Amino acid sequence: MTTVEIGPSHLRVEVEGFDKVLALRSSIEVPIEHVRGASRDPDALHEPRGLRLLGTSLPGVVVAGSFYGGQWLFMDVHDAERAIKIDLDHEHYAALVVEVQGPVATVEAINAAVRGRAPEGSRG
Repeated sequence: MTTVEIGPSHLRVEVEGFDKVLALRSSIEVPIEHVRGASRDPDALHEPRGLRLLGTSLPGVVVAGSFYGGQWLFMDVHDAERAIKIDLDHEHYAALVVEVQGPVATVEAINAAVRGRAPEGSRG
């Protein structure tokens, strides 16, 4: 499982517990302007997401680590009902697919942060 922290200038995904070993990562931080949005991803354990290059994959049980299938994805999911997908631009990973405690609230918070940022080139 992960926690998602949303700051004024960044989004940080913190990998918790033993998942740090499974995913071979402890955190990922990206500028908030590189976040396109978030959505629920209840098929996270069932859809093929590409070749696992670093991490763990037991189909239907756990996916954790870096996957490549035309684009890089970071995944950390045990319970697909709590999975969200965070789409990114200008980052190594095209998306982060992670399990969070409150998926609906987390998706809403991420999308609100994305909508709330000022358009590029504006000052405020």
